[in-house]
Amino acid sequence: MTYCVAMRLDAGLVFLSDSRTNAGVDHVGTFRKMNVFEAPGERLMVLMTAGNLSISQSVRQIIAEHTTSDGKSIWNVSSMYEAAQVVGEAIRMVHERDAGTLEQFGIDFNVSMVFGGQIKGERCRLFQMYSAGNFIESQDENTYFQIGESKYGKPIIDRVVTPDTPLDEAAKCALISMDSTLRSNISVGLPLDLLIYETDKLTVTRFVTIDEHNQYFQMIRNTWAKQLKTVFESISDPVWNAAPETTSNVLSSQGHKNQPLRILPPAQFGIDKTVSAPGPLQTLAQDESNSNNQQH
Repeated sequence: MTYCVAMRLDAGLVFLSDSRTNAGVDHVGTFRKMNVFEAPGERLMVLMTAGNLSISQSVRQIIAEHTTSDGKSIWNVSSMYEAAQVVGEAIRMVHERDAGTLEQFGIDFNVSMVFGGQIKGERCRLFQMYSAGNFIESQDENTYFQIGESKYGKPIIDRVVTPDTPLDEAAKCALISMDSTLRSNISVGLPLDLLIYETDKLTVTRFVTIDEHNQYFQMIRNTWAKQLKTVFESISDPVWNAAPETTSNVLSSQGHKNQPLRILPPAQFGIDKTVSAPGPLQTLAQDESNSNNQQH
């Protein structure tokens, strides 16, 4: 599997991808999933891929070399929307050529991509591509796209990133998102490729490949883990069966009538189905009262 995330911000674009393609017990594969199409000063486009590796590599090759029937290529179109159409056509070409044969071997045509960048004369744009060659574009209400194992790293991005987030802050958030994914899923792995693109530069401005020895990423991993634990421990435990006005931590209100859905044993098992009524639950107010009595 994989995990890739891209963000479209007022200041530019952030792209981050892992490199794990196989996580078998005795076979771990590593392939880079970020591809940069660059004509410095004129256009800069980035493609990240997830899914079947052979399909994504075929699509990448066609994108780099193919010209459509009406003469369009990613190298000469005037907008990122047209470039995304070229990418979509490349996906459909590979599907038409290979999908039937793959199906005979029980292999689904499975590929997803994030494609973004800037062409001179227009703003930065970001697209998520699907297996059918169709796509959607990032808007201010949805500033990022993820592909692959996206669920682990999504919450931090939802809470932090907005269109006006600075690029370095967004990159930090992307790396924390990746660390959360690495922590929870063995099918995502190092090294990582991180590319930060500043609006109107029309060339790669910052890029790094991150391995297990990278100083900043190690700091993020250690600091994030410690800070999460500190925040967790600072949150009070729940209070049961207390009056809401007693404390702000009431989980179960005093005198509540909630009960679990109980399933009783069938009669043939001869089990006593009498449910003993629980004794009175001690409340926070009672705890404080007892404490005061003891002090007197």
